[in-house]
Amino acid sequence: MSFFRGISAVNLDAKGRLSLPSKYREGLGEQSLVVTIDTEDSCLQLYPMNRWAVIEKQLESLPTFNAHARRIQRLLLGHATECEMDSQSRILLPALLREHAQLEKKVMLIGQGKRFEIWSETVWSKVRQEWIDQKNGNSENLPTALDDLSL
Repeated sequence: MSFFRGISAVNLDAKGRLSLPSKYREGLGEQSLVVTIDTEDSCLQLYPMNRWAVIEKQLESLPTFNAHARRIQRLLLGHATECEMDSQSRILLPALLREHAQLEKKVMLIGQGKRFEIWSETVWSKVRQEWIDQKNGNSENLPTALDDLSL
């Protein structure tokens, strides 16, 4: 399974295509990618098809009578779009998804292990600074799994 780390500044072309940096291409091989919206932030989530298949199965198994589960299903599955890489390793990001994430020419591709996040450069800079400024904030809501993490 591919592992994606790091941050890359990339440009969208006039048609809304994003060229994946060469350091990620080999790990992806010939498989398709799936792009969908993020349910909490104004960015997109980009998954290799093999990883998305696992997530899709989990989403489909959620109880449909639970309002929160339906919200997540509608947003993630409803916006999920399969993307094929062209011969120049570009993927076309659908216009509605680009609009959701406020993507224009300059975007940031953020490796998140088994997926990427795609952010508008402007939005990313603003949100990243907000997160940095929160460093001395309240830690009450941190997952307990972080209690034993050492960096």
